[in-house]
Amino acid sequence: MLTLYTFGPAFGLPDASPFVVKAEMLLKLAGLPYQTDRGGFRRAPKGKLPYIDDDGEIVADSTLIRLHIERKYGFDFDAALTPAQRGAAWMFEKALEDHFYWHVVQARWCDDANFAKGPAAFFKAVPWPVRPLAQAFIRRKIRNTLHGQGTSRFTPAEQVQLLRRGTQAAAQLLGDKPYFFGSTPCGADATAFGFIAAAASPHFDMTLRDEIGMHPNLVDYVKRLRREFFPVVEDAVRA
Repeated sequence: MLTLYTFGPAFGLPDASPFVVKAEMLLKLAGLPYQTDRGGFRRAPKGKLPYIDDDGEIVADSTLIRLHIERKYGFDFDAALTPAQRGAAWMFEKALEDHFYWHVVQARWCDDANFAKGPAAFFKAVPWPVRPLAQAFIRRKIRNTLHGQGTSRFTPAEQVQLLRRGTQAAAQLLGDKPYFFGSTPCGADATAFGFIAAAASPHFDMTLRDEIGMHPNLVDYVKRLRREFFPVVEDAVRA
């Protein structure tokens, strides 16, 4: 059976990582039987999750997992879309992954209060004498990444402007449709749910969550897809 390597449910979400949520929803959309395994991070080929083991074939990265499903199983995630919609859907996914994601990372890892009630739990297995050092080391690496990527270079006021425009664009694209590109979920919805749900989580205080909350259609979208694809979520970090 195909195995998806995950972090596990956390913060009231299907997984701590929106990329893992995306990959799992892709498997659900394709109707493929699979199992999850929370013990694969140390063996992750790219040092990140998710990755899959499909009958001995290892595929790392959520987008490469999608391409693998399309190639091996002949499943077309965008079968209901026009050529123009296919292009727009792909670009929409990348906007979420390269814009929303980094603001979620910054809010979770760089804000002390958010870190304490979220990512700090990832270090439970580290012995206490070295745990603060490990936390400080990882958080410093993440801050450096955010600086290099550019997100942390914006002032809080500038971030509000950018996130307000981004959430407005997502809300306008969704409109009153059940899914982003019509009446049938497509590949972009796997990404959209993963990243918008992560940003909208009430577990953390963040500007992006507040901006999403200003758009009832985005809030309803997250609730609806959660009921449809992830009706039962246990919080592994809190357990």
